[in-house]
Amino acid sequence: MQLLVAVINHVEQVDDILAGFVELGITGATVVNSEGMGHVLTQDVPIFAGLRSLTTRSRPSNQMLLSVIEEEKVGAAITLIQEVCGSLSVPGAGIVFTLPIERVVGLAPELDA
Repeated sequence: MQLLVAVINHVEQVDDILAGFVELGITGATVVNSEGMGHVLTQDVPIFAGLRSLTTRSRPSNQMLLSVIEEEKVGAAITLIQEVCGSLSVPGAGIVFTLPIERVVGLAPELDA
């Protein structure tokens, strides 16, 4: 099992990603509204307000997707996200990473490990 974390900077793309997840057999994800560090610092911390020009690529908000998925679906999920969002190597497009999960309690019985 893996925890897939995706920060999607173009929030209008989240619905397409979630629909694609369902097609891949990934039936559970949590969507969290979030803000990037650059935005928070330049908006809420006066000493950093002068750095606004450095954060022109940052968005006021983004959404973070969290999903516990089977190892064999990780590649397809990341490919889907890149198909929807475009290349994640473009600054400001978003980020995806996975973390191994040793134990899961509370998911459907076939996913509890």
